[in-house]
Amino acid sequence: MLGASKPEDVIKQCTQVLEHIANDNSVPRNIRRSANDILATLKNEAEPLFLRTSSSISILEDISNDPNIPLHTRTLIWNVASQLETIPVDE
Repeated sequence: MLGASKPEDVIKQCTQVLEHIANDNSVPRNIRRSANDILATLKNEAEPLFLRTSSSISILEDISNDPNIPLHTRTLIWNVASQLETIPVDE
């Protein structure tokens, strides 16, 4: 995920990781559902970019605290949240 500088590239890379999480059967269903919700939010271009990213980060923070989440998935979620935080608010 390193090297992405344009917001569109960051969103694209984050959606790829979220799609992986959403399709991983070792991840609890509620986490996969949240990943799908975040994907829908990020892809909704009717909303401003800052709103899509802040909403997504909020959901990611909530699910990262789920005690049932596998460790590898928690790491992926933290990485996605970190990448989304690099998107400037004024874009």
